[in-house]
Amino acid sequence: MKLHIKQTTAVAIAVASCIAMSAPAQAKGIDKVRVGSCTGPTTTTKLKVGADDGRLEVEGQVDSNRAGQTWNWRIVHNGSISAHGTRTTLAPSGSFTVRRTVVNLRGTDTITFRAVNTHSREVCRTTVLF
Repeated sequence: MKLHIKQTTAVAIAVASCIAMSAPAQAKGIDKVRVGSCTGPTTTTKLKVGADDGRLEVEGQVDSNRAGQTWNWRIVHNGSISAHGTRTTLAPSGSFTVRRTVVNLRGTDTITFRAVNTHSREVCRTTVLF
């Protein structure tokens, strides 16, 4: 009986050790948020990246305080475009947000959110290393 308990305990410790060692590799930590820069005087941009079920959730935001502006946006992941599109700022805040998930690659992921105003050509850009 004592041998069986020792073997069960040893297996439980081994399993717990494997789980503890593998968790940081998948999680990579908490969400990272970075405020970026825009070429216009009043527009702001923000990028948030976080682990989400084995992938990375990417959330880019532009706030120009003016509703009705059209922006072309893109998300670049380690040098390749992962997503792109066109969005219009909405009332009352004059902002838009884009949410996408991307593959969580091994090592450090470099995520860049870039948006260009189709009328004024103003550019907003933010990068997060995750």
